[in-house]
Amino acid sequence: MEELARLAGITVRTLRFYRERKLIPPPRREGRIAWYDDRHLARLRTISALLERGHTLNGIAELAEAFDHGRDVGDLLGLGAPTEETPVRLTPEELADHFAGEVTAENLAAALDLGYLGTDGEEIVHISRRLLDVSAALVREGIPLAEVLAAGHRVREHAEALADLFTRLVVRHASEGDLERLRPLAKSVVDAELSMALDRRLRERP
Repeated sequence: MEELARLAGITVRTLRFYRERKLIPPPRREGRIAWYDDRHLARLRTISALLERGHTLNGIAELAEAFDHGRDVGDLLGLGAPTEETPVRLTPEELADHFAGEVTAENLAAALDLGYLGTDGEEIVHISRRLLDVSAALVREGIPLAEVLAAGHRVREHAEALADLFTRLVVRHASEGDLERLRPLAKSVVDAELSMALDRRLRERP
């Protein structure tokens, strides 16, 4: 415990307090000896970084619980990594920097449920660099992250319906083996229709 506290730059008393608050996972025990490892050190450094960024201990405790009970990276990737999206690895403090003041336990849980985020040890994996960048840009524009995630949930529902429509169309008139080859055509149709729909909405506004 003394060695862990020294490496983390905190006092043993602070470390004991973090243990009591369940901010760090329990050590591995062999008889009367408690062993700490790099996971504990990474968590302590994350706590210090989040405190420096203005997070409260209560908020950090909620985030820690969400991380510990969230889906891991294996569940996130499911049957394989996205074919056209680039997953991004982040530390909790880097995630906090992307969404300053908006990384709450509720938003984290929503992102985990959507499948945007997974955990890999002390790291977070975001399923898509594009989605991460767009979400962060919307938050910087003043849109609450909770509403961005709620919109993402609705977009997911429509995207699933569009993908199902295109898959059925190809399978009915071509073959399932043509799906990957014709995939760019489906994306082009959706992009063009969304662009025109946005044009209509903008013209309708007073």
